[in-house]
Formats: sequence, structure tokens, C-alpha cells
Amino acid sequence: MSVKVFLELVEIKAKTASVLPALLGSCLSYYYFHSVNWSLMALFFVAMLLFNMAVDMLDNYHDYTHAVDTADYQQNTNIIGREKLNPRLVFWLLVSFVLVAALLGLYLVSQVGWPLLAMGVFCFAVGIAYSSGPFPLSGLPVGEFFSGFTMGFMITLISVYLNAYQHFVWDPFSLLVIFVVALPDELWISNLLLANNICDQQEDEDNRRITIVHFIGKKWALRAFAVKNGLAFVALGLAVGWGFTPWATLFTWLLIPFVIKQTRILLARQVKKETFPAAIRILLVGSLVQVVTFALGIAFENWL
Repeated sequence: MSVKVFLELVEIKAKTASVLPALLGSCLSYYYFHSVNWSLMALFFVAMLLFNMAVDMLDNYHDYTHAVDTADYQQNTNIIGREKLNPRLVFWLLVSFVLVAALLGLYLVSQVGWPLLAMGVFCFAVGIAYSSGPFPLSGLPVGEFFSGFTMGFMITLISVYLNAYQHFVWDPFSLLVIFVVALPDELWISNLLLANNICDQQEDEDNRRITIVHFIGKKWALRAFAVKNGLAFVALGLAVGWGFTPWATLFTWLLIPFVIKQTRILLARQVKKETFPAAIRILLVGSLVQVVTFALGIAFENWL
């Protein structure tokens, strides 16, 4: 297996959906909760990336082994069939990634306490259920919610907790702070799956995957995609207005024309290889600029 094929197998381009929320959580922990723990975060990054790659491998493995369209999708579209990969090799590779991630997670639990165990079990359960079982979440109408909530909110929450576990207070207001700050990522991550399902509507139905697009139709799914992109910028403004993030994060609003342009690309045509990358670009650029402006805001206020 070449490096290029491996990176496609683990869908490396989508890893910003987990890395940037973790960095966002670290910024929030430093700015609002006044605590940071880089050693614990380094271990968390490794565990998170390994598990995220395992989930994407499992997604490809499940789609390959359960494909109804064995002539075209299984052999020509799915990376395992297209690249003539050994399914057993892929399976044991993903199992090894999960085991290492679990061991690192258990070590972190021993350092910071049982709340991390509860959050980790939830994320592991969603990750496994997302791509396996008789009814994977990715092929159900709830896939967008679970992907956005788990990778957007839960990763940010875990990051904040690891950095500030010594004095973190589990109250509704603290959770509200984290939820509002993480909301743009939640919306953009869920939109990534929504855009994927819009482009793959016919292929999904041919392989008996009934996503939200099947129920609300492509027209309303595209409208939801556009509305959620708008709500992300509303959340950015609320976070600044309520004092959860520094004012510099408002510079992320400069991306509004870019996001509108990318949204129009998907609205005009829904072709996986041509227009789906628009959703990837929105997530990557939006999440990255939010983190960078957050970090710059912290640096500027410390300098003052």
C-alpha cells in the first residue's frame, strides 16, 4: 500500500474536522478557563488522529463489504476495490489504530479522572456506530447531527477539560460557553456530510443508505447547507458579544464572501468530484481562520 493510497484510505483531507476543534478547545481553555496542559493535549492529539483514521478506514471497509452494487461501486469506486487492497489488511490495520487510541485514552483517564472516560466512551461508540453495524449512522438521517456534535462539540469539550480538569466546573453555563464557541465547527462539519450525501444521493439509495436527503429532498438539503453556513457566522458574533472569545475572532467574518462563493458552487451543481470539495474548503478555511484569529486575539490582549 503506497502512502498516497493510505492517505486516501484514512481520508486525510478531512482530518481538519478533528484537529482544529481540538486546537479551538485549547484556545478557549487558555482564554476563558485560564488553563492549558500541553503534555496531555499532545497525547490526546495522537489518540484522536489514530481513532479518526480508524473510523474512516472502517467506513470504507463497511461500504466495501456491504456494497449492493458489487460490479461498479465495490470494484471501481470504493478505494479498497479500486486499489485492489486486501480487506483483511485494512481490517487489522484499523483494529490496531483503535487499540492504540484506546490505550492512550485510558492513560489520560488515569491522569484526569472519570469524566474523560465517559466522554471517550461516547465518542468511541459514535465513531464505531458511524461506520459499522446493520445501520451505520453515516447512512441514516441522523448522520449529520452525530458527526457535527461529536467532532465539533465533544472534541472541543474534551480539549477544554484536558487543559483545565483541575478546576473545570460541570455546570450548564460552562457547557453553553463551549457549545457556542464550537458551534461554527459543528455546523461546518455536519455540512461536510450533508454535502457528501447530496452528491451521493443516487449512489446511497442504490446501496440502501437512507440519509436525510432521501427524506427532505435535494432542494431542501441545499437550503439547509446554505442556512447552516450563515448560522456559523452568527455563532461567531455571539461568542465575541458574550465575551467567550476575543474580538479578533470577528475577522473570521471576512470569509463571508468566500463561503458564499463556495456555497453557490455546490448549489449550482452537485457532482462529487467537482463540487463537493467546496464543503471541504469551507470547513478547512473557516475552522482554520477561527483558530488563528482566536490565537492572535489572545496574543494581542496579552501584549496589551
